[in-house]
Amino acid sequence: MTYQLNNKKILVTGGAGFVGSNLVRALIKQHNAKVTVLDDLFTGHLKHLDGLDYEFVQGTVEDVNLVEKLVSEHQVVFHMAARNIIVSNKNPREDLNVNVVGSFNVFAAALKYGIERIVYTSTSSIYGNPQTLPIAEDDRKSFLSFYSASKFSAEVYAKAFHEVHGLPVSIVRYSNVYGYNQSPSNPYCGVIGKFIDAAFKNEDIRIHGDGEQTRDFTFVTDAVDATISAAIYDKAIGNEYNIGTGVEISVNKLAELIIQITGSKSSIVHIDKRDIDNIRRRVVNIEKTRHDLKYQPLVTLKNGLTETISWQQKHYTMSS
Repeated sequence: MTYQLNNKKILVTGGAGFVGSNLVRALIKQHNAKVTVLDDLFTGHLKHLDGLDYEFVQGTVEDVNLVEKLVSEHQVVFHMAARNIIVSNKNPREDLNVNVVGSFNVFAAALKYGIERIVYTSTSSIYGNPQTLPIAEDDRKSFLSFYSASKFSAEVYAKAFHEVHGLPVSIVRYSNVYGYNQSPSNPYCGVIGKFIDAAFKNEDIRIHGDGEQTRDFTFVTDAVDATISAAIYDKAIGNEYNIGTGVEISVNKLAELIIQITGSKSSIVHIDKRDIDNIRRRVVNIEKTRHDLKYQPLVTLKNGLTETISWQQKHYTMSS
């Protein structure tokens, strides 16, 4: 059985952010949904939503009354609002208030007002340095940052709301998403946006550590497709899913690929190890996601980088 999103009233928290804005675009363009975006614009930008017909509310998931009002007016919720990993480590209490208490507010309101479907977006950071690869959903969790601790805490609350009260919630865990709307001018931008920006400027691409650490990079359209599938498939309710490609690449090879595609004269230099998210290898097992959500990542890393480079070239000048 599948649930239809067409013409549904959908609330997207964090919908002006990087992944959130891509989700909003897909919901409107592909599903003709009536979307409301709740965002505090801490890292989000309304320009990401240019050309779309949506309602915008500036505010935070910490505001219980606002969350209740908005949830009560919708049928489906995608809860994406969160403080990111860098902010979380600098200010753990803010991380707690937004990522955990804010999520609790959303789940409680969704239960109170009978939301038909709710998807919570989490992170592969909850696995820390894995003992086995690729990482399956039920593998050991390890929390190397306040961000990973708070995101998993919210997962636990989501599962509790499901088990105790039957809340129709699904959880997706993103693995290093990149692509459209990942602004290099954002100080919290991911590594790919920063590398591309340096390549455009022919500046050194600075890699933390020896660069042999690996990640599973996921193009944003694949992440969005999987997120929507988590709202559609009945089997997803009460379950959690890895969203990645199942393919790992070293950061050194990533940088080399970006230099090759851009034709940059940049050099690769190695600097001190990161003080956060210092994980040696990460690649996720997506077999459960393939089976339950009919998910198939469609964009290879090379094609995704080419798309991202093209988008970034169009939207950001070399001097930005």
